[in-house]
Amino acid sequence: MPIPAFDENTRLTDPAVTDDVLASKQFQTIVEILGEGVIEGFATASKEGHTQGTQNYLNAMQKDIFLNGSPILIPSANSLQPIPSDFNFQNVTVEERFGTSDQTPIQGISEIETENSVNVAVTKDNPISRSITNTSVNAVRVTIGFPALQKFEDDGDINGAEVALNIQTIENDGTTTTVITDTVKGRTASTYFRDYKIKFASGTSFPVTIRVNRTTDDSTETTLQNSSIWSSFTEIINEQRAYPNTAHIAIRFDAETFPTIPKRMFKLRGTKIKIPHNATVRTDGSLSYSGTFNGTFKTDTAWTNDPSWILYDLLTTSKGFGDQIDTTQLDVFSFYSASVYCAEQVDDGTGTGNTEPRFSTNCVIQNQKQAYNLINDLCSVMRVMPFYSAGTISITQDRPTDPSYLFNLSNVTEQGFSYTSSSKNSKVTVVNVGYFDNETQQIEYETVEDTALQAKYGIVTKNLKGFATTSRGQAARLGKWFLYTQSNEAELVTFVTTLESGTLVRPGAVINIADPLRAGVRRGGRIKTGVSTTQIIVDDENNTDLTSLDSATLSVILADGTLETRTIDSISGKTITVSSAFSSTPLGNSVWVIENTTVQLQTFRVIGVTEIAQLNYQITAVAHNPTKYANVEDGAVLATRTITTLTEIKPSPSSLQSIEQIVVFNNRAVSKLFIQWQPVSGVTEYMVQYRFDNENFITQRIKRPDFTIFETKKGTYEIRVFSYNALGKPSTTPATTSITTIGKTALPADVQNLRIEPISDQFVRLRFDKSTDVDVVHGGNVVVRATNLSDGSGTFTNSVDVIPALPGSINETIVPNIVEGEYILKFRDDGGRLSSGETSVIVNSPDPFPKLAVFTDREDTDSPPFAGAKVDCFVSDDVNGLVLGSLITLDDVTDFDAMADFDFLGAVDITGGSYEFANTLDLGGKQPLRLRRHMVTQGFYPNDLFDKRTANIDSWTDFDAATAFNVGASLLVATTDLDPDLSISATYGQSGTTITITKTDHGYSVGDFVVIDFTAGSATDGNYEIISKSDNTFSVTSATSATISSGTSCTYGANFSRFNPFVNGTHVGRGFKFRCEMDSDDPAQSIEIDQLGYTAELESRTETSLGNAGATNGLIASGTSTKSVTFTNSFFTGQSGTSIAADSVKPSIGITIENAQAGDFFTIPSITSTGFTINVKNRDTSGNETFVNRDFKYAATGFGRGS
Repeated sequence: MPIPAFDENTRLTDPAVTDDVLASKQFQTIVEILGEGVIEGFATASKEGHTQGTQNYLNAMQKDIFLNGSPILIPSANSLQPIPSDFNFQNVTVEERFGTSDQTPIQGISEIETENSVNVAVTKDNPISRSITNTSVNAVRVTIGFPALQKFEDDGDINGAEVALNIQTIENDGTTTTVITDTVKGRTASTYFRDYKIKFASGTSFPVTIRVNRTTDDSTETTLQNSSIWSSFTEIINEQRAYPNTAHIAIRFDAETFPTIPKRMFKLRGTKIKIPHNATVRTDGSLSYSGTFNGTFKTDTAWTNDPSWILYDLLTTSKGFGDQIDTTQLDVFSFYSASVYCAEQVDDGTGTGNTEPRFSTNCVIQNQKQAYNLINDLCSVMRVMPFYSAGTISITQDRPTDPSYLFNLSNVTEQGFSYTSSSKNSKVTVVNVGYFDNETQQIEYETVEDTALQAKYGIVTKNLKGFATTSRGQAARLGKWFLYTQSNEAELVTFVTTLESGTLVRPGAVINIADPLRAGVRRGGRIKTGVSTTQIIVDDENNTDLTSLDSATLSVILADGTLETRTIDSISGKTITVSSAFSSTPLGNSVWVIENTTVQLQTFRVIGVTEIAQLNYQITAVAHNPTKYANVEDGAVLATRTITTLTEIKPSPSSLQSIEQIVVFNNRAVSKLFIQWQPVSGVTEYMVQYRFDNENFITQRIKRPDFTIFETKKGTYEIRVFSYNALGKPSTTPATTSITTIGKTALPADVQNLRIEPISDQFVRLRFDKSTDVDVVHGGNVVVRATNLSDGSGTFTNSVDVIPALPGSINETIVPNIVEGEYILKFRDDGGRLSSGETSVIVNSPDPFPKLAVFTDREDTDSPPFAGAKVDCFVSDDVNGLVLGSLITLDDVTDFDAMADFDFLGAVDITGGSYEFANTLDLGGKQPLRLRRHMVTQGFYPNDLFDKRTANIDSWTDFDAATAFNVGASLLVATTDLDPDLSISATYGQSGTTITITKTDHGYSVGDFVVIDFTAGSATDGNYEIISKSDNTFSVTSATSATISSGTSCTYGANFSRFNPFVNGTHVGRGFKFRCEMDSDDPAQSIEIDQLGYTAELESRTETSLGNAGATNGLIASGTSTKSVTFTNSFFTGQSGTSIAADSVKPSIGITIENAQAGDFFTIPSITSTGFTINVKNRDTSGNETFVNRDFKYAATGFGRGS
């Protein structure tokens, strides 16, 4: 944009600006408390040696008064003759008092003023009020401020402005008085203040409210500036005070120099305190001592920065806890010892070679603080810990101290030493210690680093506050101490000791501990006898490492409770002789320990002693390294102590042995290899490595001198054992051994001492010795087989199971009586391995009760043999018996010329096979039938090929096909109460695979088996199981799905039970069907049935009239005609299709006539299976026969019990 052309006709004028006629000129006097009690004074003036009250002192002390961070008089000024340019501020005057009891008031301060800030705008519509509650106030100064008073005119002139206001007082009783009415006129561009003093008359009713009212309208234009604020009010008390025993200073300055109250800071030598009689204050504030302290103090007090006596002063004077604690309650000598250590001169860390006291306290305690926290803060400066004991408060300091007591397992309780650690996963590696720098007058930070920790944890920073610290060197030592303690004093030990020891140990004491569990050796105990000042006899020689080597020393506790240590000269048995005498002869039962360079004592510093039940004391101590002090102050290398032999590389174990066993684990037999060795002294962990048959080594870390390998296998195990030391380092070489194991492949021992005891005609008891093999007793079996061969030729292979396999833990069992034959037993372990031998007993039981052999069936002697229905089995001409079928059919054969045997084409069908007897037995009526199985079998290998065997080769008991044990056969029977030849017409329908038969009142049950002939429709004939039923229907399941309308014709037979296995026993029914089931667990093994059949017998039975329905108390009246008697239960009298022809076996009847008369007789005209008829008559002397009514009883003896 172009600059406009200048118009020369334009008239320029300067605006008229009114001079500032309003200017503030205020003076402020501040009275500052410097301390309670007498103080030494200002640091510079004291160091320069000026006398208090002189002009020189007044000049020098102004170097120690800082206003807004700057001294009134520059430090380089000549205190004797300062020049005006040496002063940083003009119009500043000071006057001090040092806290004496007779000090005079500071002149010019007759009013005590307390200023209170308001800083609230006063507007016409918003008066401002404040309340005065202090009844001692004599007057109030109200300060009103005007940020600007000026008006900008339209012509550019700037004129002044005015504001009218008034101030009112409103007393508690309601009296309201306008005490000030004023109008402020003039111009000012900066803040102008005006003070108004309001005096309170005598009798003023407090509290009094001061209200400031503005009567001039507030400006609403930017051209008029006339706002007003109530800046502050000052409460004035008309009194001149000397403030005895309070050090204070008055500073007066004007508002031009300091528009606001400046920040004040003073460099002082503070409160004077009592110091020991033999102490002198150094220029740096620390104390030096000469002679021996006798527990008294100098008469005059003195200033010192010694932390110990500052704490003592705080505890014993009225400004601290003097009203609570008496000096007699403090152990003044413990404070003296701490002071001596604090005052020692150490390098100040500046690199100049200058020194400073180890600890000094420079702080101002001006705020209320919890007593506990304040005492701890002061204690932390000098590393002390207060404790109360025997009515006295003492302090104990962490400073170089010789051990004063020792402990081993003989003078602690049986719980021993308990170690805990507060070590954290991460540690601080950089510490910033804050301290107050007197030169910069602010908090500075001294940074301390631990490079070794940084390499492990990285940079982890923590900020610390150095309480009462003004020295950079002291701050650095604090940081180093923190880094040391967090890394090296994290371990605590806790133990309980006896009364004799606990009363001698105090917090802060350094103690030695000989712990054999940590050291790895026992080197301490109780003195048995104190022989002399140079010789003792100890309590134990065999379990103690008594050594005089490697600079060995002997430490003992003497009668006065002190600890003394001497060099060992010699050891003989339990006797230890030292090279120089103890101060007194050690007492018997006192404590002793041996220390040398190979195993040193542990050192701890006691931090707590607690009495327990007035009998024992619990001691808590923290790990202690006496070289830490030099490390922190001078950077000396920390010394390490060898406290254990457990870190040494240990030798490998000796006497390594191993043994294989079968044991019970979780109620299961398990083979294990048990390995053990002689424990190595000081070793608590071992590494076991083992491998099987050159496989990779397996490593285990264990804490016992033995190890177990479970589930061992057949082969060779190599074993190596290393010893670990406490650092987890193994021995350089292992102990080794090897062993050949068999696992659980060994066969069980044979059954021993087999015996038979008859129980009844149906059962016998077999007794034998319990198996001695664990894997038989737990998880194994007793296998009981039987054969009907009674000539001693029975074997395990030509017999079959008589009962299911029994638990291997038994030693007797009850089995069905086979009457004639041989029982054969073997043990079988949990891996299926059978005893190598077989144990048998032959039985030929006499029949104690007569029985009727109803039928004897031998399927093997039929012509042709085994003519019944066969499933997956066939009659083999090679073995002349019934055998299991093959998995291969002729259709699978590709080369018939290569076939050596067409009967056995391949592997045996291990799903099993069955044979159903050709004929059904019908008794003609429901009877309890005694059945005895007849079976002779033989296991064999039809194709002796390794490829046909699927079992683990370790479990094979036979390689040459001599025996085949993994086969079996059982005989089963199904019964019906109906005529087995029954055929019932019905109808059916099929939906899906469900076939529903409809027949009114069929009477069949779920689970019954029935043969159905579907005379119409497409359903498949067969033997079906009933799966559901109602009164008029029952349903079965078809193998094929179809839909057939209901009403289709069919017939069905009698309902039979499920086939159930039997050996010998009684079964109830009319019809009986028999089935033989064969099985094999090995496709290489088959079973042949050489003899198969059963014998059906009926028990003899006698029935009497007692209980007969037609009898009364067993008596039946014959009547006067032929009497018919019905048996309670019918007898079997014969049935076609059995060995007994119909009506060929009738019961015999015995009759007893009660009260018979002369000539009475009876005849039995007929006997049937269900009853008989009887004629009871009397024959007179003439031979005439007539029926007579007599009471009679009967007894009928026959076979069977019909129902």
